[in-house]
Formats: sequence, structure tokens, C-alpha cells
Amino acid sequence: ARVKESYGPRARLDLPGLALGTGAALGLVWGLVRASAAGWGSPGAVAALLGGALLVAAFIAWERRARAPMLPMRLFGSRAFSAGNAVSFFLNASLTGAVFFMAQFQQTGLGQGPLDAGLRLLPWGILPFLVAPRAGALADRIGERPLIVAGLLLQAAAMGWIAVIARPGLAYVTMAAPMIISGFGIALAIPAVTKSVVGSVAPGDIGKASGAFSTMRQLGGAFGVAALVAVFSGAGSYASARAFSDGFVPAIGIAAGLSLAGAVAG
Repeated sequence: ARVKESYGPRARLDLPGLALGTGAALGLVWGLVRASAAGWGSPGAVAALLGGALLVAAFIAWERRARAPMLPMRLFGSRAFSAGNAVSFFLNASLTGAVFFMAQFQQTGLGQGPLDAGLRLLPWGILPFLVAPRAGALADRIGERPLIVAGLLLQAAAMGWIAVIARPGLAYVTMAAPMIISGFGIALAIPAVTKSVVGSVAPGDIGKASGAFSTMRQLGGAFGVAALVAVFSGAGSYASARAFSDGFVPAIGIAAGLSLAGAVAG
């Protein structure tokens, strides 16, 4: 009722780009999921990942010559756009992988029920809800880069802290502090990196930039879970609280490393 209706540019659908992009995303995500279940050397995972990579190359080649590309490659000429998408990938890889295992650690390692485990994750999740709107306003004043780098460094420090202290029977209050720091870090970074990507393109390209950003976010989440599962499987198991902690510690260490990679990209 209060916002004037607007329309994007009228362009033909890029059906070959849509098919190639969909196939590439399917191959990569399917390969990551299969690698988590069957191992990184399994024929199905390797074939899916190789096929996805080949389709990514074909997608890029097509988009460079298409008259009305679904994702114009010229957008990646902007450092803010390219780096912002890289940050989104690493941030969501770290965060999604960590959330995947933190809920299980609360149950398998600390003996909580599902509801109790979820409630104990609230300090982690409520900080973005409270801080993100203010972080978005702060990005307008000081720019995106300081918030992105600071947020990812806080996330890395929090994950590293959890990896150091995690053990069976760990007191919840000991774990709450790094969860709060992590929540504050991602609350700083997410609005800033979103602004970086979407704000770096012309108004007519905002929809395409937003789609690319969302895709990188989802691919990062799939990669993060697969990477942490691979590390966990090599060091631990679900046989006991101790066995789970043995795998949980290096897996969360990988989450810290992914956050550091996001800070470097930022």
C-alpha cells in the first residue's frame, strides 16, 4: 500500500543458462551429500563433483556469450561483489557445519534431550536477531569491510574456543560465552556482506546479484556440513560421549578455519 510498484528489465529467459546452472548446483550438492555418506573417494561422489565442476565451467562459458545472461559475468569485475560472495560461502560453511554438530554435541556429548539442546542454543541464535538491524545501520556509516572482518574473526575465535574446551560433561555456562561471541560476530557480518554484494551492482542487476548471493550461501552450507562430517568421521563416532567429543573437536576446528578464510576474503 505504501511502496510504489516497480518492475525489472524485460529480458528473454536464459534457458540454457538456467539448465547449466541448475545442473552444476545439483552435481556439486549431490556430490557433497554423497561424500558425507559414502566417502570422498566413492565413485558416485567423485562423478557428481566432477560433473558439477564441468557444468560450472560450461555455465560460465555460456554466460559470457549469451545475449541476456541469467548471471552476467561482468558482475564479478566488482571486488565487493566477488569478495562478498566468497565471504558468504565461507561464513555459511562455518556456521551451518557448526550448527549441525553443536546440536548433536548437546545431546550425545552432554546428555541433553532434543528440546533442552535446542533451548541451550538460543544464546547463539538470538544475537543476530537483536544486533543485525543495528549492524546494518553501522555499515552505512563505516562501510562493510570492518564489520565483515571483525565478525568473521569473532566467529573464528568462538569456534576455536569451543574446540579447546569441548569434552563430555562440559558445564553449559562454559559453552555459553563462546556461543554468544559467535552470535555477535555473525550478526555483524551477515548484514554487511549482504549489503556489499547487493549494493555493488546497478539497480537493474539487483535480482541477479541476490540470486547469486543466495546460491553461494546454500553451496557454502552444503560444503561446510560435508567438510565437518568428513573430519568428524575420521576422528570420532557416535559410540559414546567420549568418542563423539573426539570427532567434534577437530570438526569445530575446521569451522574456525573456514571463518578465518572468510575474514581473509573480507
